Amino acid sequence: MSELIFERNSRSDVTRLPALTTDEKTLLSKLPAAVLRKSTPALPTVSELDVVRHFTNLSRKNFNVDSNFYPLGSCTMKYNPKVLDTIASMTPYAHSHPYQDESECQGALKVLFETQRFLSEVAGMDEFTLQPAAGAHGELTGLLIAHAYHRAKGRTKTKVLIPDSAHGTNPATAALCGYEVVTVKTDANGHVDLADLRSKLDAGVAAFMMTNPSTLGLFEEDILEIAKAVHAVQGLVYYDGANMNALLGICRPGDMGFDIVHINLHKTFAVPHGSGGPGSGPVGVKKELIPFLPSPRIMKDGDKYRLEDAAQSIGKLRTFYGNFGAIIRSYAYIKALGREGLREVSEHAILNANYLLAKLKDTFDVPYSHRCMHEFVMSARRQKKRGVRALDIAKRLLDYGIHAPTVYFPLIVEEAMMVEPTETESKETLDEFVRVLLEIDKEITENPQKVLDAPHTMPVSRIDEVRAAREPNLRWKKKSPPKAVESNDPVHTR
Repeated sequence: MSELIFERNSRSDVTRLPALTTDEKTLLSKLPAAVLRKSTPALPTVSELDVVRHFTNLSRKNFNVDSNFYPLGSCTMKYNPKVLDTIASMTPYAHSHPYQDESECQGALKVLFETQRFLSEVAGMDEFTLQPAAGAHGELTGLLIAHAYHRAKGRTKTKVLIPDSAHGTNPATAALCGYEVVTVKTDANGHVDLADLRSKLDAGVAAFMMTNPSTLGLFEEDILEIAKAVHAVQGLVYYDGANMNALLGICRPGDMGFDIVHINLHKTFAVPHGSGGPGSGPVGVKKELIPFLPSPRIMKDGDKYRLEDAAQSIGKLRTFYGNFGAIIRSYAYIKALGREGLREVSEHAILNANYLLAKLKDTFDVPYSHRCMHEFVMSARRQKKRGVRALDIAKRLLDYGIHAPTVYFPLIVEEAMMVEPTETESKETLDEFVRVLLEIDKEITENPQKVLDAPHTMPVSRIDEVRAAREPNLRWKKKSPPKAVESNDPVHTR
């Protein structure tokens, strides 16, 4: 484990701060004594070069898309063009302020308005809001809109139906909104079990939440029939946009019968993804749901843009108007690629996933082996019979410089490993991933302990993951020197 910067204090005083100016001394004299330090802060005394080297070396210990293949299923961890960072950092955008008058930020409002129109076209929706800050936040927004819509219609709705292969945020969001969560089974082919769905549809169903393609990487071929059945009981069909990377320019959730959709800009539309943000989960709706969108909404009058509140709105879901820096990146990404470029994104993502599926299906179990979309789920059941689990394989991949795919999800697949290569990876990278997995499978037969003890090359090896989640220790505290113990006991005096 690398030492912390606080533990690298130089014995010599390498910090030479300039003396205070007269004005600074005057200002300091006016500060209340209560806010002045009584002692020197415990800051590390190291040179600039040592600081740069320390944090550069730390960054090399992290896995990231810029340095490593990151086939994290369902998360769409793809490379994001660096030019988008430059665009988002341009002065007109970076120096704008949300409290400015509308007349002073027409350019920013135009970008936001046009992004909403772009997303509406891509998703087949009539209107979008950019306020939600992440996918789960988008789900909350969508279900609040559904609740407001049903209430305005005078309907009492108490349940939300969700497939057993769904992302965990779906049932969590539904429960948070006060709905009863009802699980719908998956059939033998990996699709929504239509018979089970129909048996659970009644007048109390507010919505059916699902993604298409599903988390199994399969396109729901009966989606039109599913939407028709939900609409027949006056329910809404909600689209979880986590897997939107498979659909760009090919088909649209709105054309499948979905009424509400959230899109993860940090998965599909080139916003850096990870470490808790910055995310963005815009929500789109069909025409009859527009009045319930969060306020304010961006309106266009001629060539001018303004913000407007609505009487039936569910209110404000995010300070200002969403994560503006993230939205700028997506706007530039869509403008640069255009309709045909976006379609190529999905086509290449689907091609890459099917290539890996064909290469790995003879070594790993693939419970649903027909053609996948942008991701697929394989199982380490065969490897488990030889004493090694999916988690062990995931840890061993780290030694080869490859981040693990999503493991143990979806829950309906034993020893699941969900693989999503994305469109940005080359054939050479995919071939190397296949080679490494086949090598690990060989190790499981010849030297399983090597896999069970992995990783061997990381700063830390196996940790107590349950304890780490329940008792996170995220703060460094300087250790006090041990107190001297006076005792004749040899244990204390040696």
